[in-house]
Amino acid sequence: MSAPAPIEVAGLRKVYRQTTTGEAVTAIQQLDFRIEPGEVVAIVGQTGCGKSTFFDILIGLEAPTAGSIEIGGRTPYGDFDGFRGRIATVFQQDRLLPWRSALDNVRLGLEMLGLPEAQQVERSREWLARLGLGDFLQAYPHELSGGMRQRVAIARAFAVQPGILLADEAFGHLDEVTASQLRDEFVGLARANGATAVLITHQLEEAIGIGNRILVFGKPATLLADVRLDGYGADDTALLREAIQATLQTNRIDPRLLQ
Repeated sequence: MSAPAPIEVAGLRKVYRQTTTGEAVTAIQQLDFRIEPGEVVAIVGQTGCGKSTFFDILIGLEAPTAGSIEIGGRTPYGDFDGFRGRIATVFQQDRLLPWRSALDNVRLGLEMLGLPEAQQVERSREWLARLGLGDFLQAYPHELSGGMRQRVAIARAFAVQPGILLADEAFGHLDEVTASQLRDEFVGLARANGATAVLITHQLEEAIGIGNRILVFGKPATLLADVRLDGYGADDTALLREAIQATLQTNRIDPRLLQ
């Protein structure tokens, strides 16, 4: 596992230009926060508030219009190759290659890192076994259920041993039981391996149940609330849910979140 470093977001802003009209569209107004190594953080916000744009910048697919995201003093969009293997993402769709077996799909990231083939196979087998797919190494995506395919995607992310793990609505399309199991496994494995985990979700129960913190994004993306969950007990779930819902609806922090 690569050594984790803090994620420092400072003055982050992203503006797009519409191709047809040239009109400016603000996806991220301004974001300022810091995620410490080993934290598990959930990000919630309304549809279209810039959550996925934030992830695109964090994994180096986009550059900001202003401000920065720095990890260990470097920016993923400025040093994309330097972050290869340090950040891994599980998306809403599993994005498996249909012509590759489960084992070979997990190997993909390791191939890109240039690891010896024997090490690729050993590590891929290990992670598939840890995620309950030890008997499905040679199965192709069309032979697997949706939950099993997402397990392969999670194994692929963990196999490169990243310091930062991201999940972009990775469990919301699954049935409730499967989603809960995979979410718990993802977070448990991240914590066991000392990785920082950041999860985008639209489900407040999921956000409240998984993390050390909840970052509540306004629309366009601004940080409305930074909720530290260690200040709340098990009996506060209903209050938290109502206060976060009110914050999202009004685009202003609910006083109940001010502790």
